Amino acid sequence: MKHEEISLQTKRALAASLRRIMTRKSFSKITVSEIIADCGVNRKTFYYHFEDIYALLHWMLEQESVEILKHFDLLTDYRDAVSFIMDYIESNKHIINCAIDAIGRDFLSRFFYADFMGIANSVIRGMEEKYHHPLSDAYRSFLAEFYCEAISGMIVSWIRNRKGEDRAFAQESIITILRDSLRGVMQAETAVPENAN
Repeated sequence: MKHEEISLQTKRALAASLRRIMTRKSFSKITVSEIIADCGVNRKTFYYHFEDIYALLHWMLEQESVEILKHFDLLTDYRDAVSFIMDYIESNKHIINCAIDAIGRDFLSRFFYADFMGIANSVIRGMEEKYHHPLSDAYRSFLAEFYCEAISGMIVSWIRNRKGEDRAFAQESIITILRDSLRGVMQAETAVPENAN
């Protein structure tokens, strides 16, 4: 077995241990010692793969959600992608709420923001091609940041404040805003000037 495969298996095992422990204990009280005891690896192995428990949590969330999301064709499957995100949050609400309690709403919002940036850029570039409407690099970056900030903030807000009946509304609102606002940007008669400040 290749080193990369062994490393990935070890990371997955550590993440599974963290997930198990989070079902019975708040994240802020979990120690590396508990994780390695549950996983059956030594401390050196843990620190070889992760700087700390926060890095493990970030990797776990990224592997379970954002990496899968990157495989969607977001230009045509954005509805499925948003639905996937909401399903993931719904089925992992305890873990995500524990993470928010431990690392804070702003940190988790930054987590979603950082990982959605590449996805947003991909969607925007796809829309540019579809509508034959190239944007300046500066405006493309601005749009990606705008959408990442808005969506990551709304998702974290929905996680913390949602009621069961709000899911469909939140999901449809995100889909509608993404679709209609990006379509409007691409169909605008004038593009934002290259040197706009």
